[in-house]
Amino acid sequence: MTIAPAVANRPYRLARKRTRQAVLVWCFLAPSLAVFLLYRILPLLWNVVLSFTAWSPLRPMRWAGLDQYEEMLHDDVFWHSLWNTLIFIASAPVGIVIALGLALLVSSDIRGRDVYRTIIFISYPLMTVAVAIIWRWLFDERVGLINYIARSLDLVDRPIQFLNSFVWALPSVIVANIWQMLGFYMIILLTGLQNIPPNLYEAAAIDGANAPRRFWRVTLPLLKPSLFLCFVIGMLNSFTSFDLVYVMTGGGPGRATELLVTYIYKLGFSQTRFDYAASVTIVFFVLLVGITWAANRLSGGNAGAVEKD
Repeated sequence: MTIAPAVANRPYRLARKRTRQAVLVWCFLAPSLAVFLLYRILPLLWNVVLSFTAWSPLRPMRWAGLDQYEEMLHDDVFWHSLWNTLIFIASAPVGIVIALGLALLVSSDIRGRDVYRTIIFISYPLMTVAVAIIWRWLFDERVGLINYIARSLDLVDRPIQFLNSFVWALPSVIVANIWQMLGFYMIILLTGLQNIPPNLYEAAAIDGANAPRRFWRVTLPLLKPSLFLCFVIGMLNSFTSFDLVYVMTGGGPGRATELLVTYIYKLGFSQTRFDYAASVTIVFFVLLVGITWAANRLSGGNAGAVEKD
């Protein structure tokens, strides 16, 4: 018995079809991969190489080994900017908690909730430079609205120099950053709230659970993916808040609001120390990856699972 030619050639035709599909997929992916390689991978590799050299536009490149990293260990400005960056990251949960409260509020049956959603969300689409200018005016000691209200209510005797104070400068920038991200957090959490099945609340109410218990046993566990997403985005935003800090304070007064990202900029473009700036960038990248990994581990890999009694 002979096998029909059509049947015999079927595996070959299927293989050719899969090959054509694979080629088509790679053709669509190639432009994005090329851009990613050109603007992400290659600069990172160049930074790694540069961090082990001594180089600036005024002198030829030479191998320096770990000299840049050794200098970093004794660099007070680096440690201060690292500490400020960690404080910035630690402020992200504050904004998330506020956004969660607002999301719960606008998801309830209050009048005008659509208006409230719009008002809260409107801060996020604004350009960061615009947000920085707005808050720089609000915190201004002479014409700022906050000082005007405080003096009108006799809360202070003299204007508070928010952005020129070593005490108030960093908290002021953090407040502006939280306000900018508040609307984005709220939208993510509101979406998570709307995806929670209503029958879970009904079952909890039948079991005698009051509103706080329903929040802790139903709402919060099912919001873990959204909360984790908000934290990761907030952390990345804290790491890259260059424009907000640079426009509001420029890293000052002194080094009061200096972050790693602003310090890297000043090293590279003000002091033309591209080699040392590359070393700080590598530490910055490792810190970013490490904190993201730790946050992912803390989520337990089962974020969103409802706890069972």
